[in-house]
Amino acid sequence: MAEKITPRNVDYSQWYIDIVLNAKLADYSPVKGCMVIRPRGYAIWERLRDELDRRFKDTGHQNCYFPMLIPESFLKKEAEHVEGFSPELAVVTHAGGDKLDEPLVLRPTSETIIWNTYKNWIQSWRDLPLLYNQWANVVRWEKRTRLFLRTTEFLWQEGHTAHETRQEAVEETERMLEVYRKFAEEVLCLPVIAGKKSEAEKFAGAVDTYSIEAMMQDKKALQAGTSHFLGQNFAKAFDVQFQNRDGNLDYVWATSWGVSTRLVGGVIMTHSDDKGLVVPPLLAQDELVVIPIFKSDNKAEVLAYAKGVADALKADGRRVAFDDDDSSSPGWKFAEWEMRGVPVRVEAGPKDAAAGNVVMVRRDTGEKLVVKAAEAPAKARELLAAIQKNLLDRARAFRDANTRAVADYQAILDFFGKETAGADDSPGGFAEGLWCGGRDCEAKLKADLKVTIRNMPFDRQKDINGTCCLCGAPAKHRAIFARSY
Repeated sequence: MAEKITPRNVDYSQWYIDIVLNAKLADYSPVKGCMVIRPRGYAIWERLRDELDRRFKDTGHQNCYFPMLIPESFLKKEAEHVEGFSPELAVVTHAGGDKLDEPLVLRPTSETIIWNTYKNWIQSWRDLPLLYNQWANVVRWEKRTRLFLRTTEFLWQEGHTAHETRQEAVEETERMLEVYRKFAEEVLCLPVIAGKKSEAEKFAGAVDTYSIEAMMQDKKALQAGTSHFLGQNFAKAFDVQFQNRDGNLDYVWATSWGVSTRLVGGVIMTHSDDKGLVVPPLLAQDELVVIPIFKSDNKAEVLAYAKGVADALKADGRRVAFDDDDSSSPGWKFAEWEMRGVPVRVEAGPKDAAAGNVVMVRRDTGEKLVVKAAEAPAKARELLAAIQKNLLDRARAFRDANTRAVADYQAILDFFGKETAGADDSPGGFAEGLWCGGRDCEAKLKADLKVTIRNMPFDRQKDINGTCCLCGAPAKHRAIFARSY
């Protein structure tokens, strides 16, 4: 219950872990750096996955699956790619009691094995485009891990598409980032900034990387999704050529894009409070919980009344939990369901039954409403929609209140200050300023303050007049600077 939660303003990192563990979303694994996703946590991932999968299919993509064991030599074919992933690779050298002729890498990402296969599938422009996605697990040997946010093994989806022209591939890269942006805001209630990554922050092996960036309650950024324009890099590495419309051979143009179980962590950190988990209704395992309040002399009638309310809500298409456990007090149940983040609590006691009422309580605001039982389904629909909207509005207001324009390096130093443990007094947020595009001043910022360029927002690149806020050179871009996960 709430007393198990470290307050955000005391230690934000511990607050987050307390919620994950006490809301029974995940647990630690005997394998260091890995996690066990518990049913309540996996239910959030399932709802997230199913909705995103629907959106992929609506844009013409199909699901497939590739092996998680990849020949080590495949990664070495794209130099920038292998250099970017080498520190994180887990390698299998023995199997079946024998040493392997060639080591196999546990999938850190699938570009290499997919493009080796695409070579067999693509001969002509008529074979293009290939619009494929896979839901899978990957392994990256992380040194510092945190449940959901960064684990050695995690779940994700990775889209890998092949195209006839550069323009088609760029359009696909942008299209899928927009799918992520709308999904993040409409389903996860995460307001995000969409833009292009800097050269230093782009995906290893990409020509360009685009991202959506969200602000957590400790004012750090979370990269909530990425879409990569790979150019012809992987096609050239694996010799994937096709006969174009002019009858000549050309290399295929590629994209990849993905999100992972870190989105579950992002939802927790954006919306939850010191009472426990807060989750958008569209993601909740249970949208409502009905709690009958009874004593031994009225138990049967109250249970029957509350069960009727729960059944009516279910008949209206709602996901409903019914808590008729008689071993715990109503107060304990209220706190426990608040911990679990159920969006609406429905209370029904003997006085409510006599009057034909129920009490409905919003998790996001704590507001209580007395509602006629017959009107509960309609009111539930109204409340759930209101909660979904409020969570997005509240997160956007927080982000906007903690975003500042910066003109020079002193302003950046003043804005970010010294990193602290609590959320309320943590300095910084999103700093927006002009940037020259130089790697040196970007590297200095990271070394001095652990601040990086999150992206260059698409909608803020017009009228770039002025000097770089990092070094004073003529500016080329407008960028978002932040500490990040």
